[in-house]
Order: sequence, then C-alpha cells, then structure tokens
Amino acid sequence: MELTDLSVKELGEGYRAKTFSVVDVAKAHLVRIEKENPVLNAYLEVFDDVIAEAERAEKILADKGAGAHLLTGIPIAVKDNILIQGKRVSAASKMLENYVATYDATAITHLKNAGAFFLGRTNMDEFAMGSSTEHSAYGVTKNPHDITRVPGGSSGGSASAVAAHLAPIALGSETCGSIRQPVSLCGLVGLKPTYGEVSRSGLIAMGSSLDQIGPIARTVYDTKLVFDTIRGQDSLDGTTLPNQGETRVSNKRIGVPREFVKDAQPDVRENFEKTLDTLRSKGYEIVDIEFPSAPYGLAAYYIVMPAEVSTNLARLDGVRYGLSYEGKNLLDEYEQSRARGFGAETKRRVMLGAYVLSSGYYDAYYKRATALRSVIAEDLAKAFADVSFIATPTTPGPAFKIGEKSDPVSMYLEDIFAAPANLTGIPAISVPMNMVVRDGVSLPVGVQFMSPKRTESSLFDIARDLIGETL
Repeated sequence: MELTDLSVKELGEGYRAKTFSVVDVAKAHLVRIEKENPVLNAYLEVFDDVIAEAERAEKILADKGAGAHLLTGIPIAVKDNILIQGKRVSAASKMLENYVATYDATAITHLKNAGAFFLGRTNMDEFAMGSSTEHSAYGVTKNPHDITRVPGGSSGGSASAVAAHLAPIALGSETCGSIRQPVSLCGLVGLKPTYGEVSRSGLIAMGSSLDQIGPIARTVYDTKLVFDTIRGQDSLDGTTLPNQGETRVSNKRIGVPREFVKDAQPDVRENFEKTLDTLRSKGYEIVDIEFPSAPYGLAAYYIVMPAEVSTNLARLDGVRYGLSYEGKNLLDEYEQSRARGFGAETKRRVMLGAYVLSSGYYDAYYKRATALRSVIAEDLAKAFADVSFIATPTTPGPAFKIGEKSDPVSMYLEDIFAAPANLTGIPAISVPMNMVVRDGVSLPVGVQFMSPKRTESSLFDIARDLIGETL
C-alpha cells in the first residue's frame, strides 16, 4: 500500500514499528501533490518547509517514543482561512493575497504542540462564501471522483485533498455545512463541532455566531483524534466553552423529520432509507419526528449570515490592511480597493447584509430571522427530549457539475439540511452513506447525524456503528 493511502492511525502504527519514517511520508505526499494538484487545484500553496518540519517531528518521536502524541508526525492540510504564523493566508481572496499571518490560530497551536506538521493551505470559496469552491479568486477546485464536478464548499480544497490522498487529514471551517457538505460530496467523514467547543481565534471571520473549525478525514477514528486535540477553552476566544469530560446521549433513538427529508433527490432518499435499515439492524430505534421550523432555517441563515459578513468584512477597506488602490479621495480609495479585492459572491453578501441591517429593514428581516433562530432551537430541544439523534441526508444530491448552479439561489439550497445545526450551535457529523450514479459515474453521498450540544462522543459512536469501524 502507498504511504499516501494510510490513515492517521496506520501512519502512527508504522512510525512506532519503524516501518517508515515521517520524512518518507512527507516526501510521498509531496510527490502525489505535485502529480495531482495541477488538475485538482486543492492546494493554493505547498509550504517550503515540509521536509524540515517532518524532520522536527521525527526527532520528537525519537525522543518521546511511546509517549509521543498520536498526531506526532502526521501531515495536515489547512484551509486558507486559518492562520499559521509566518505563512500567507488569503481566504482565497485577492483582498488578502499577500497577507502573512502574525500568529497561530489556537487550533494550529494545539496541532503543533501535538507534533503534527502542515503540508500547505487549501483552496476555498472566497471568505468561505459558497458551497462549491467555485468562488475562489484562484480558480475552481475539482472533485477527485469526477473532475467535471465540484468538491463542495467552502472547505472544498481540504475535502478534495483528503479524498485524493494528498493529505491524510485536513482542517476545514463551517458557517453552514461547509465541512459536512464537501465531505458528503467527496466520500469522507467530517465533524461540525458544538459552537464554542473549538476556539475561533485565528480563523478569519465570516459569520461570528456561526463559524467553527472542524476536522476532515477518511475515518471516524482520525476525525475524533483531531477534534480531541483542537478542542478546549481558550482565553483568546470568549465564546469557547469550559473544559469538561465526555458527554453522551441517553438512548439509541434516532429521529427522522420526514417532511424535511423529502427535499432530497429520490435516489438519495432511497439510500437514506437503506442507511436507517442498517442502523435498525444494529440496535437503533428509528422514529418519525416533527421539526416544523426546519424548512425555514435556510431563510434565517441567509439573513443572519450576510449581516455578520457585512460587519466582519468592513475592516477590509484598503486602508488598514489588505489590497489597497490609491484613489482621488478616501471614499474613492475604499470603493476601488473593495471593488477590485472582493469577488462577485462576496460583494453580493456584503450588500445583502448591509441591507438587512439598515434602518427600516432591521426589524423586518434581521430581527425576525434571529427570532426564528430561537424557534428552531426550541424545536430541536423538544425533539431531543425524546430522541438522541436526528438524521437526514447531508446534501440533497451528489456533487453537481462545475458551473451548473450559476443561479445563486439554487446554490444556496444546497445548504438546506445543514442550516439548523449552525443556527443553534449543536454538533453534527457527516459520514459516507452510499454511491449514486450521475452520467455513468458513481458519486458519494453522505448521511448526517445531529445531537444535543457537547455530545460529539455519541456522534462518533453512531458513525462508527454505521460504517462498521472499530477503535
């Protein structure tokens, strides 16, 4: 087996058995990246210190032996909106094309302390605004299962890299399904953690009340290992939650909101029902539940999110930092810098956010959306009083063709099953469900499980049970 085919667990076992070295693994990934990335465009940049960092990790393994962290010597791909000190981080935007991070994101600090190293920064939708990685200023990322199709977004570069074995694991970020959706379209495992479980310090903000960093991997074990490493309270992020032990759900009941699920494509629904049958055979009870506010979650999200985008991106004005064009006066400088620095989708969301926050429209749109957010949380609380998990397909369908969803609304509808978890801060995991056929090509689709806040351990349990993965 090629070194690039090994999971994190298998790589760790190989290191400890001295079957191969960290440098061997780093070189194998660099060779594969050089071969595959020109087509996939998963990486925007491969770091020039990969071998040196692999040698550093090799020394840690030699010094600590069996006491080394399980991530020591593991190469990781990092989404281009997560800061690594001394490295460029652009959020896939011309606005930040030459910006170099002056500090590490807290998640990166945790991974460095564990002895992991970083292969490079991965492509994404500009400022995480998109569901396909078509809205990058640096070109479209391709899906390894079919390069005429998207890998999902906005963490599409990270998902494509892991699916193509250009990295064993990657970091992504979620504002509304931006980890779960691409892992579904690429046949991977991805976790959206409870809001506040992972620090947002060092994550370029899109929607501050929605964003979360999370892992993308090929196995549940690897996903859990990364999550356990990067989680924890952080003095640099006041929204992080106090440290605590594992919290688990009380039963094996899975709720299915049938009216919500009907929005999936027919063959996706068919695979979803087969997945539920598999879980029944493994001791889970499947019950239908009411989730009346679920269909409105996407509408609420596309008001709350642009409002926060408008606020967060206001600092990128051509004066303080980022792209700057000299204008005739200060206003012209703002206009020129933002017009040239932001792509079309970013401009669309900034304008929409400014509109819903403006005088005369705040009450009609933003205030009502935040009220609906509370209603969704109440509906979920009622459901979780009876069931431990809520299951839906991760996405309405498999990966779509590049350019197929040029209409923004059709693209936004790809997030329909993702919105409730982000709006309410609960955790959710996506795991591979099965394959469906489009144009003669087999494409993966995923199933997602949501559970109450801080019960990620139970999500890992049900994911392992479904795909038959052992610890």
